[in-house]
Amino acid sequence: MSRFSETLDRLAATIESRRGGDPASSYTAKLLSEGLDRSAKKFGEEAFEAVIAAMQGDKDGLAAESADLIYHWLVLLARSGVSLDEVAAWLESREGRSGLEEKAWRKKST
Repeated sequence: MSRFSETLDRLAATIESRRGGDPASSYTAKLLSEGLDRSAKKFGEEAFEAVIAAMQGDKDGLAAESADLIYHWLVLLARSGVSLDEVAAWLESREGRSGLEEKAWRKKST
């Protein structure tokens, strides 16, 4: 397992462990208690900040904003009841298929 996937798994487990925790003592518990709209908004804000860092050529900023983005993505997944295994299943289903094929397949299935 790669360092990234181990870190991702630990972070997802930490987020899950904060579910139902005291919002006054845990930012994650606070986010999870504030509802889906709040989690989605925070994810969008972090995505925008990552885009800005990338456009500015700020590698360190992009790495830091990407960490924030991934954290908020995991909170959004947890809040939505979507597991990393479900995300992985979708990624695996797309392996070996070009992006153009994938877009055409998604268009047909909607």
